Amino acid sequence: MSSDPTNPSWLIKGDNAWQLTVRLLADRVVIVKLTGFQAASLVGLQSVPGLVVLYAGIVKKKWAINSAFMAFYASQWGAFPLLGTPGPIISMNDELKQANLPAAGLTPNYPMSTMVYFQFVFAAITEVILAGALLGRMNFFAWMLFCPLWLTFSYTVGAFSIWGGGFLFQRGVIDYSGGYVIHLSSGTAGFVAAYWVGPRLPRDRADFTPNNVLLMMVGAGILWVGWNGFNGGDPYAASPDAGAAVLNTNICTAMSLLTWTVLDVIFFKKPSIVGAVQGMITGLVSITPAAGVIAGWGAIVMGALSGSIPWVSMMIVGKKMSFFQQVDDTLGVFHTHAVAGFLGGFMTGILATKEGCAAFAISNAGGAIEGNGRQVWLQIVGALFIIGLNLFMTTIILLFIKYVCRIPLRMSEEDLILGDAAAHGEEPYAFYGDGRKSILYGDWEHRTPQDEEATARGLDIIRGQPGHTNDQRIRNGSSSDEIKKSD
Repeated sequence: MSSDPTNPSWLIKGDNAWQLTVRLLADRVVIVKLTGFQAASLVGLQSVPGLVVLYAGIVKKKWAINSAFMAFYASQWGAFPLLGTPGPIISMNDELKQANLPAAGLTPNYPMSTMVYFQFVFAAITEVILAGALLGRMNFFAWMLFCPLWLTFSYTVGAFSIWGGGFLFQRGVIDYSGGYVIHLSSGTAGFVAAYWVGPRLPRDRADFTPNNVLLMMVGAGILWVGWNGFNGGDPYAASPDAGAAVLNTNICTAMSLLTWTVLDVIFFKKPSIVGAVQGMITGLVSITPAAGVIAGWGAIVMGALSGSIPWVSMMIVGKKMSFFQQVDDTLGVFHTHAVAGFLGGFMTGILATKEGCAAFAISNAGGAIEGNGRQVWLQIVGALFIIGLNLFMTTIILLFIKYVCRIPLRMSEEDLILGDAAAHGEEPYAFYGDGRKSILYGDWEHRTPQDEEATARGLDIIRGQPGHTNDQRIRNGSSSDEIKKSD
């Protein structure tokens, strides 16, 4: 073995570069000497700011900062370094040694620091997705505690069970890049958390019009680019299977987007850009567990299913069943991630090919199309474990925060009325005087009893409570009717 610490014998520089960087704008920048093709982690990491920007645009204006901040905060806990048997990866020797997942028998040809960095991105985006079910009412202080607890006691268990060499890995459950570990997990946990946290204000549920659709589109575009890094990096090498995974990701996603848009036109007579983004997301989610083990025609089939089955779940079942109406899942994370993630995992059991499994370096004999019907049952068992794990752990964690830590899960009614201004003391846009300091928001250091009375009157006006003669909003002179409409 080489004694040169700058170039150990086990290091394949192309594989390391594949995991660390990316070929963006391939017609302008070609990193052939380092990567040979394209890479994973930096591209995958783009998914985090992509969702932050998407959340900021898709919610009501008064929740733009809170929604973006919940996602941004959650993403930081992905760096919490737990891998397999819990233990820190923080010493220099730990970071420089060759990557090794002993329970899974995997030894990639790059350092452990690269492996931890790549896995960090998966953990980060899982909690960011979960946040989408809780936007517009969760107490930020409760969220600050929930993130590390859920990551440690729920996500890590699921990730190790399927990826790290746990019992589902040993039994042969296929989850190429996180259909179960990330999407079924976050979709289930988000729905359960939405039940325990409680709903938004009735007026917010009735009218939650996106404040900036173009900003939402920017986030969606970044997210799509980032997904290529997730799926392309999971072979842990710059291999032919990585290229197949990237191609299948884009085939399925495009098909899903088109299918969702066509269904919108057929049933609602208009193509919706918000709907198209939902179709994009369900396509990305569904292909994730299958990206490198199915053929191109399988990606087309999966795209058609991911653009239609979650559409039915969200647009028909979700609107008619009282069960879904009682739980306020803000962005429909259950439909776009839990349903789509389960669908993708199930179809992997049908469409996986022998060649794809061999290229991914797993011993599975393909799926049902290869005569291996047992794989379908393995996929169902894997899904049921992830669902049960998140039902239980999410409930326990939230009840612990509420009753043991004594932190309310939901914001107060007054904070829910004001949104970002109450939760963070900030506003997302500074148009026409918005963003100015205001007595209403408590911005004065020396407040008099008259200031407190004025603040109380302003809050009463926003709530639309009768019995006050002052009918103007203190902040900008709006009438109470205008205030009700703007809120």
